[in-house]
Amino acid sequence: MADEAQTIDVVDEVLRRYRPEPASLISVLQDVQEDLNYLPQPALERISATLGVPRNQTYHVATFFKAFSLKPRGRHTISICRGTACHVKGAEKVADMLRAELKVLEGETTEDGLFTVQSVRCLGCCSLAPALMIDCEAYGEITQAGLSEILLKYANGNRHD
Repeated sequence: MADEAQTIDVVDEVLRRYRPEPASLISVLQDVQEDLNYLPQPALERISATLGVPRNQTYHVATFFKAFSLKPRGRHTISICRGTACHVKGAEKVADMLRAELKVLEGETTEDGLFTVQSVRCLGCCSLAPALMIDCEAYGEITQAGLSEILLKYANGNRHD
């Protein structure tokens, strides 16, 4: 986690890539979060002041969209699909396997800062149910052995098959 001075440096670097206007808000928030893995309060304040957006509006946008987080996230985000097909085919079992494997509840980040686990309404991978997504890569027909193998790839930094 960056200290406040490092956070401001990251924000300023991102802000240099955009016009200093309210229309840049979401793009700036996305880039800052990508660099810091979350949106700390000093970042939100600096973004608001630079773009001329009221702080409460910046905070509203940062809390409205699920893609943004005000709490530090892990390097990788695991999204468990809770859509109808995944629910019927065992989404809760997948969640239980993740809890056992990572020792973390949904909405939390592992102690090592590697994974944050969250639920989503639907990944659009119904034919692969039960499915989950790690960052932008979808995995389907999840089994205990398959899940362990997938997590190991990410833990070792070798994400692709």
